[in-house]
Amino acid sequence: MANGFNVAVAGATGAVGVEMIKTLEKRNFPVKNLKLLASARSAGKTAQFKGETIRIEEMTEDSFKGVDIALFSAGGDISRAFRPAVVRAGAVMIDNSSAFRMDDDVPLVVPEVNPEDVKWNKGVIANPNCTTAIMLVAVAPLHRAKKLRRLIASTYQAASGAGAKGMAELLEQTRQILNGEAIEPKAFAHRIAFNLIPHIDSFQPNGYTKEELKMVNESRKMLHLPNLLLSCTSVRIPALRAHSESLNLEFEEEITPEEARAILEAAPGVTVVDDPEAKRYPMPVDATEKYDVLAGRIRQDISRNDRKGLEMFVSGDQLLKGAALNAVQIAELL
Repeated sequence: MANGFNVAVAGATGAVGVEMIKTLEKRNFPVKNLKLLASARSAGKTAQFKGETIRIEEMTEDSFKGVDIALFSAGGDISRAFRPAVVRAGAVMIDNSSAFRMDDDVPLVVPEVNPEDVKWNKGVIANPNCTTAIMLVAVAPLHRAKKLRRLIASTYQAASGAGAKGMAELLEQTRQILNGEAIEPKAFAHRIAFNLIPHIDSFQPNGYTKEELKMVNESRKMLHLPNLLLSCTSVRIPALRAHSESLNLEFEEEITPEEARAILEAAPGVTVVDDPEAKRYPMPVDATEKYDVLAGRIRQDISRNDRKGLEMFVSGDQLLKGAALNAVQIAELL
């Protein structure tokens, strides 16, 4: 399609939808026509794209006629409801929700990790959970070199993981606490300002949350390692944007921190920030609005008596690499 693609953004007024529009423009994606779709209550609002004002339309079954690529960030129920209409129209849905991630007939893709899986799509490609995407951008190159065997992850997830309302609640509660006012949590189970909450998504019978199990199941699918040993604890923190993760990695083969740094420095989508003497390491404030995942604090795991274990800390912007950027990169692959 020499003169570009007809692209639709579903959920165009949400935090991720807004970033998708910005990312299409920043990366100069070959858009012939851009259609912005949202719920009835957002219809009629406008958004800017390449100096043009585009009116947001209500999403209906007929919205996808003539569309080549539909970027979805409108929630799982909406994605499920509109999937038949998108596929019928001959478009490819790139979906940011959890609706189809574990479906056998839907590729789950991060372009730096498993670009080859795009080829077998049947009209739908899923974006992984934001923390999985950020983690695997840094882990996959190490796995390719040294064969990952086991991974223990602790995630430190920003308020924006709960969307625009999560960010607003953090700011509002911070102001309320500083002014001595009473607070009432809405977006989170507890107060988020000046606090940590080791609870993201609903608890499952095995004591893990859905968020933690997404990391396990999605990593296995994308790395094509169905038996990968992986455990995760997910924590909500009072940072506005960008998630961080502490990773303990065990490999089949020996690996030194120096080797790991060299592998990551050559890997796409990763910036190594690892100079403890100069107080340089990944932080959410530095990862915010950056395309790359920051990786650092790389050191040998001293709990082992061999050189097959590493510790590492990563930070990444979950609205970008964890969502909007990843979706646009999948579109670029297509």
